[in-house]
Amino acid sequence: MDAAPLEGLTGQRLFQPETQIAISIFKMAEVSKNNVTRAIVSAEDDGRRLDNHLLRVCKGVPKSHVYRIIRSGEVRLNGRRAAASDRLKPGDVLRVPPVRVAQGREEIATGAALGVDLPILYEDEAMLVVDKPAGIAVHGGSGVSFGVIEALRKQRPQARYLELAHRLDRETSGLLLVGKKHSALAVLHATFREERGADKRYLLMVRGRWMEPLREVALPLRKYLLERGEHQGERRVRVAPDGKPSRTVFRLLARWEHFSLLEARLRTGRTHQIRVHCAHLGFPIAGDEKYGDFALNRTLSREGLKRMFLHAWKISLPHPVSGEHLALQAPLPEALHGFLENLSAREALDYGQTL
Repeated sequence: MDAAPLEGLTGQRLFQPETQIAISIFKMAEVSKNNVTRAIVSAEDDGRRLDNHLLRVCKGVPKSHVYRIIRSGEVRLNGRRAAASDRLKPGDVLRVPPVRVAQGREEIATGAALGVDLPILYEDEAMLVVDKPAGIAVHGGSGVSFGVIEALRKQRPQARYLELAHRLDRETSGLLLVGKKHSALAVLHATFREERGADKRYLLMVRGRWMEPLREVALPLRKYLLERGEHQGERRVRVAPDGKPSRTVFRLLARWEHFSLLEARLRTGRTHQIRVHCAHLGFPIAGDEKYGDFALNRTLSREGLKRMFLHAWKISLPHPVSGEHLALQAPLPEALHGFLENLSAREALDYGQTL
């Protein structure tokens, strides 16, 4: 594998309100935000679980809130308390309390600030490449009304077509490709599906002393939903024998007394692949709020690292139209570069290069 020098690091409504007499049949994915709403379940939802039904029709409402109103008894099925696992039947009367989309102030402020200021590293008639900041979703939905695509459509109002070629986690920063033509997008999708079609590399800081200069990890991954707790209903990923094949190549770049800086090269592109592979091996990513060391994350936050240290820093692939080789790089964000400087000041480096 090629060496990766460190010099780049710096640089009609579905529910009728109670105030109305009529009761309607579910037809649209919308609920009232201000009134208790009721509806008769239609034949097309026969046998559907209550929680799955509500998640489908409560657009923009966080999963955790949907499960909370079920557990509290605010959701009623034929006048009785309902359970998430209840199966719906045609003619059932469903009552749902008012629901609102919940967004944190910081996220709203971030979305507003990014409305016209997304950094674009490359653009032509076929595609563009964004250096996505951490903390913003790639697309609105699941409780988030504003994402990268929405920001780009404000930033490029003349662009008739802007669609994601791949995805990054909300917490991850770095290179994100967007198609500006359907034909180019189709080629990009095909490229990302091929194991050797695109070379994607990430920088990450993990807890612990990683000893192997180069290691390929092949651990199958399976998605699941959390069944209890504050985040009930949220999606997670874990290593499981019946999971999808997943391969990541890790290369050690630098190592301190308690942390290691790695480069990860994706051979497959599963959800949360790098994060779960690292956590399963005992090297959680610093600042990872889903799979990381939560006590350590609190300490790191007080010390200034308030995000996950995972950055999509390099990608190379053939251009979707010309076929010419395209190599792109996104410098490490200032927040992560600052953490590296602080770490180097307080811990001895015993492998790799100093900054």
